[in-house]
Amino acid sequence: MIQPVVQEEATGCGIASVANILGKTYSDMKAIANAMGIQASDRSLWSDTRYVRRLLSSAGVTCSDAEIPFQSWDGLPDLALLSIKHHQEDGKDFWHWVVFKRVAGQPFVLDSASYLPSNIRQDFAAMQPKWFIEVYSAL
Repeated sequence: MIQPVVQEEATGCGIASVANILGKTYSDMKAIANAMGIQASDRSLWSDTRYVRRLLSSAGVTCSDAEIPFQSWDGLPDLALLSIKHHQEDGKDFWHWVVFKRVAGQPFVLDSASYLPSNIRQDFAAMQPKWFIEVYSAL
């Protein structure tokens, strides 16, 4: 049974998404992030991919170098970080991080938002990703 990590701070979706990939708790991942100088309160977590890449890399997990434009749910790899809820503030792009996962052919999204009735989502039409980062090796 998958136990999704729920973000404990309004701005903690990147930390929670990496925790979902690595199988860590939010508090453990936050401690690792803080030790690396990454704070959930930093708004650039919503508009820069370097932070999640650094967190994954520190755990020995590799991912695609580029953000790959989203084409279809069927076209996604078995594990990916997705950017959803795109918007702009003062000309800068922002988004919400979620994790796409396919297990035994079943696709789902781990969404760490605390307001959701379920953090395991299959309401794909409601999410509308813009791009993704493929995650190649995870624990």
